Amino acid sequence: MQTATIVIIIITCVVSILFNEGMLKQRSLLFNAYHVYYGHQWHRLFTHGFIHAGYVHLLFNMVTLYYFGPVVETYLAYYFGYTTGIGLFVFLYLSAIAVSCVGDLVKNHDNPYYNALGASGAVSAVLFSAIFFEPTMGISIMFIPISIPAFLFGPLYLWYCWYMAKQQRDNIGHLAHFSGAVYGLLFSLALFLFIR
Repeated sequence: MQTATIVIIIITCVVSILFNEGMLKQRSLLFNAYHVYYGHQWHRLFTHGFIHAGYVHLLFNMVTLYYFGPVVETYLAYYFGYTTGIGLFVFLYLSAIAVSCVGDLVKNHDNPYYNALGASGAVSAVLFSAIFFEPTMGISIMFIPISIPAFLFGPLYLWYCWYMAKQQRDNIGHLAHFSGAVYGLLFSLALFLFIR
């Protein structure tokens, strides 16, 4: 079962490819904390999750979503029924796009030059929801044929994101990755407590 995952991947790929270049991407789709905070352009909290910096960025996010989205969809459908489960999955993904950039919104709201894009925060949320439901599954990094248990990968990933966010050495949204991952974990925990 991966209905919602495939639909999200198709929509994201189409939007990312159509708006890969051009002024629309620059002016209205990017997450820009200054424009969100002072210009009340709230749509930017979501639209940035459907555009990417290039095909490699898009590929990494969508491949990760392709592998872990169905795990989360399956568990949510099992516990809540197909329709509600799919709805919860879509809600998790879309809300994670916005939640994952809240830290950057607070940190950069006075910086009109800070921009971000990509689905990484939402994909991290789905990944950590999958880790919550399947903590013993093996996870490997793309093109590296060694896998480690999810319960080890999760803390290592969080530490790496936190460390790199503090270093600020590159243009990668490590804080968004960290925030999305924590949100995905908490979202899943809340649902699990609700169904218990």
